[in-house]
Amino acid sequence: MKTSSMPLSSQGGHSAQVNMRLLLNGHSLPVAQLGPDFILVDAPVNHPPATASLILQVDQNERRWNVRLPSGMSAEAKKVMIAPAA
Repeated sequence: MKTSSMPLSSQGGHSAQVNMRLLLNGHSLPVAQLGPDFILVDAPVNHPPATASLILQVDQNERRWNVRLPSGMSAEAKKVMIAPAA
């Protein structure tokens, strides 16, 4: 029986450039992680409940949508709860 060996390369592979940001009342905050009902921000600030915009950029494609921060944001906590904007 003849076996063939396939090269272990990532021929044709692609690593996407991903950037996420939260735009909140004049602040542009880097987002480290996006979950279904939360985000993790790199440098949180104190802010009361508000509506903000999330920006997700993958390579050259950008998507923006509004979210609510029902509990606001605390400078002491990187995890921020989000909800769909009405």
